[in-house]
Amino acid sequence: MFSSGATSFGGTSTGFSGFSSVNSTNNLGLGNTDNPMKDIEVQSPPEDTVSAVRFSPKADFLIASSWANDVRCWEVQENGQTIPKAQKTHAGPILDCAWHDDGSKVFTASVDKQCKVWDLNANQDMQVAQHDGPVKTCHWVQAPNYSCLMTGSWDKTLKFWDLRQSNPILTLQLPERCYCADVVYPMAIVGTAQRGIICYQLENQPSEYKRIESPLKYQNRCVSIFKDSKKNGQPVGFALGSVEGRVAIHFIQPQNPKDNFTFKCHRSNGTTANIQDIYAVNNIAFHPVHFCLLSTVGSDGKFSFWDKDARTKLKTSEQLNLPITSCCFNSKGNIFAYASGYDWSKGHEYYNPQVKPKILLRSCADELKPRKGK
Repeated sequence: MFSSGATSFGGTSTGFSGFSSVNSTNNLGLGNTDNPMKDIEVQSPPEDTVSAVRFSPKADFLIASSWANDVRCWEVQENGQTIPKAQKTHAGPILDCAWHDDGSKVFTASVDKQCKVWDLNANQDMQVAQHDGPVKTCHWVQAPNYSCLMTGSWDKTLKFWDLRQSNPILTLQLPERCYCADVVYPMAIVGTAQRGIICYQLENQPSEYKRIESPLKYQNRCVSIFKDSKKNGQPVGFALGSVEGRVAIHFIQPQNPKDNFTFKCHRSNGTTANIQDIYAVNNIAFHPVHFCLLSTVGSDGKFSFWDKDARTKLKTSEQLNLPITSCCFNSKGNIFAYASGYDWSKGHEYYNPQVKPKILLRSCADELKPRKGK
């Protein structure tokens, strides 16, 4: 069970070996089982759907925020087993969570219009940000000359916070509600309602760099920045996922117009000829070592691994009996975490309270390798 005792959250990433698995059959929802890939189940998962899973940048600690109003933290051991460490709550569902760059603190964004910082070593949390509407995203910005928390809200603002001050150091107006965001210094990308995409530069002081016409025709669902996989490892573009089972790979300054492309995913052949079942792309995560590799997860209850440079799908999972709502890699890139839970995409009549959310861990080093000869 979760404890309230203090824990040291420093150190380095561990290895990952000695897998055991749990597999249970449940003929409900999308597939026939809640763990068809026989991956390791995280102990004591949230009671409601997970909104975000994030590995620490410094060690193999995992956090997950949820619609059960809580954020939880686990230690992931070398054998893949998990130890629940602690948890904190908001007054409403938590829509996002993020790590401080030193791995000692966690930020949470909630429907209760607040963001909090959770000091893991002291196991204390406090409010550090406030909006006029639910807070959809939170990201820590670590620049050479400043550090701050970036929050995006349904109140159509993007705010930057010095944790030592009660008021934001900068507020930027958005054209619409913030639906998704990502930060890889010195770049930030924000996706809004009405298919808006805005690129920000974060050097010296955050400012708008350019607005981008969405390469996708339907609502923004998730966005993830990617780094240059051939040269200096600087952020050069983003992958955008939509509700329509499609992902766009988009360079901010493409060397060739053909560098930008879209591809279909999280679709399946329907019962009628020439008709596809189309599912939302709920999350995209890039590999921390091989920048050309990424994962997508969807409302179809599947995850897929891709090589964007080779424009190749490396693997698609078997189908879970619930949608997959979030995913992430650990800092070494050898553990893939993904969360299953109902996302209400099929309406209330498909909600079954007997089918509980899960967080699963997969050893992925052998499955995620760049294609040769690109």
